[in-house]
Amino acid sequence: MTETVRTRVARKVIDVAGIVQGVGFRPFVYRLANECGLTGLIANSTAGVSIEVQGDAEAVERFLARLPKEIPPRSKITVLAQRDAELVVETEFRIAPTRTGAAARALISPDVGICEDCLREMMNARDRRFRYPFINCTNCGPRFTIIHGIPYDRANTSMAKFRMCAACQAEYENPASRRFHAQPNSCWDCGPQVTLLGADGARMDVAEPIREAARLLQQGSVVAIKGLGGFHLACDAQNEKAVGKLRERKRRVEKPFAIMVRRVEDAARLCVADELSKKTLNSFERPIVLLPRRAEVAFVPGVAPGNRYLGVFLPYTPLHHLLFQSGKFEALVMTSGNLSEEPIAIENEEAARRLNGIADSFLVHDREIVRRCDDSVVRVAAGQPQKLRRSRGFVPVPVHLEKEMLPVLAVGGELKNTVCVVRGSEAFLSQHVGDLENLESCRFFEEAVQHLQRILETEPKVIAHDLHPDYFSTKWAQERVGVELVGVQHHHAHVAACMAENHLDAKVIGIALDGTGYGTDGAIWGGEVLVADYEGFERAGHFEYVPLPGGAAAIHEPWRMAVSYLAKHYGKGIAKLGLPFLAEIDARKLSVVIQMMEREINSPRTSSCGRLFDAVAALVGLRGTVNFEAQAAIELEMAARDSGSEAAYPMDLNLQGTTWQIGTKPLFDWLLKDIRQKTSVADISRKFHNALALVFVDMAERVRDRTGLNRVCLSGGCFLNTLLLETTIAEMKERAFQVFFHTEVPAGDGGISLGQAVIAGRRVGA
Repeated sequence: MTETVRTRVARKVIDVAGIVQGVGFRPFVYRLANECGLTGLIANSTAGVSIEVQGDAEAVERFLARLPKEIPPRSKITVLAQRDAELVVETEFRIAPTRTGAAARALISPDVGICEDCLREMMNARDRRFRYPFINCTNCGPRFTIIHGIPYDRANTSMAKFRMCAACQAEYENPASRRFHAQPNSCWDCGPQVTLLGADGARMDVAEPIREAARLLQQGSVVAIKGLGGFHLACDAQNEKAVGKLRERKRRVEKPFAIMVRRVEDAARLCVADELSKKTLNSFERPIVLLPRRAEVAFVPGVAPGNRYLGVFLPYTPLHHLLFQSGKFEALVMTSGNLSEEPIAIENEEAARRLNGIADSFLVHDREIVRRCDDSVVRVAAGQPQKLRRSRGFVPVPVHLEKEMLPVLAVGGELKNTVCVVRGSEAFLSQHVGDLENLESCRFFEEAVQHLQRILETEPKVIAHDLHPDYFSTKWAQERVGVELVGVQHHHAHVAACMAENHLDAKVIGIALDGTGYGTDGAIWGGEVLVADYEGFERAGHFEYVPLPGGAAAIHEPWRMAVSYLAKHYGKGIAKLGLPFLAEIDARKLSVVIQMMEREINSPRTSSCGRLFDAVAALVGLRGTVNFEAQAAIELEMAARDSGSEAAYPMDLNLQGTTWQIGTKPLFDWLLKDIRQKTSVADISRKFHNALALVFVDMAERVRDRTGLNRVCLSGGCFLNTLLLETTIAEMKERAFQVFFHTEVPAGDGGISLGQAVIAGRRVGA
């Protein structure tokens, strides 16, 4: 008698949240289900994707085991929940229409650089997309910059107006195709097209706009090029006249330009690039990577005047690759399409208007950029890629938090602004907004807030803001009605941001070093040691206060800070010190500055580490005035790289009540002695960097002795200085501290919205 073996049939419903839309996740699941012999369905939803599988119970378990391990490279699962379901009668696994109604939880993919498959097809003369500048698939192309709302379907993107041809539609509907449900899918017959405009914005009658743009670049023209997140202003990086023309027209006196090169090998020929830097250059985010220039390689000085680093990145759109293929240039300057400090232009008419007089021609297209998004900037530090600007390629990927929170909107600071929205256990930072110092930037700020809330389908009733009463973001928050406001001290936000991205919860020793932050006593802080958690902080130590003569004027003229420190330590007769830098200052102006400090007129008190960098840079003759933020500090760091000195200037630690104050008189005594003895600027700078690292390690030890805390968080714009960061980390580890620093969000003000958000979330949710 033959025994019948019964197979147990099971059906599971699987809800998946994360980056699972627009990254080839549904075709992957379709293929996996068929490989496992299962029926069922998968559908996009506002929460992510919903999967139902049915079949042999063991096959279902194999499917569940393989699912999280084999996901497409651009996808990311944050939640995977499964439950049993009733069996149904069905014969196949299918991809179902989008489901609506669930709470918004889907994550939108960032824009992704062109993949190797698409690049190969675009360069194949027999392919139907040969030289098509908008080729893409589920593994690459625009995402964040073309989306109006979720779910990520074509109807919710700026591709909605382009109806697919029969060939593209067939790919779109074929689960075996790399373009299955690739929302920007298109070709020469049905998709966006490129046009070349003259300086007056009128269309130029040319057969091949990209080849003509490449020819103009070779001839020394400045061409405005519409990309993924906005316009670039481009010129041949090896054409000195063209670079000078762009710099003059853009009103960018000395701030470095970024350059785009064809391949990683070209970057390594121009700059020193270790394996991690090469990997970062080649990553699908395609950020600008700061690399040390090779001294033996000649390069046009106007690209990065006085700077030993180059910002280098690789082509990331099909159009970029076609430009390099069409032209004979080694590298292109590719800088944001704007006047200095304004938001990047995104619309064709807007670009023709705003960039009139800067660009000689405009290479445009008819695919709308929904959200402007600048290039990201990264620098390798302490063995990790450190983000100086987190934007294209990284946004809107969230920072995952340890605990769920009520919805919060954090509006950041005044400079390097970003905003942040917390939804559940995820914090979403906006793209780089920039400095909120002009009307256009303030409008962009409001756009970023509205768009982030729309795509997250979240309207927080709690708004976190900086304490500075004059910041645009603070005033904007205070004008909202029907919301709860939470003011957050600037440096507490810095430390909390570092804690959040490193998943720390209990109290830490936070060292926050930067240029400007409004203190709880009304002074300008910036050289701070805090004992902090998300609920609050104690100011454990800081630099002694000195006047900031002229307020913001002192930021633009570092010599003022040198005079401030000299006057504090040596009195009125600083002219008798015989320091060379004083000879460069107008005697009348010097007298006025000294009188301002004596009479306490427009000379607020500051403990800023950034301003101390300025003072030292001015004293040694590096930089008396600056043309962009942190220029003096950057040049001081570069000078220190030429010295191997392990010496450090001394500083005092004085206990005032329960707070340690760092006294700088010994530092200046020894620094002036070195200047008189004509010690090299490199050695002076190196000893200054070493002194900063040591004094904060010494203070951390004193705080550890009192509190028992051993975890240290390093944050603030001064820690974008790689030498200071790495020296401080090494000294901290030497004394057995656990050290945490930024890798997910910028250490500077581009990261404080994250800190504001988690602090507000804890306060309101407590």
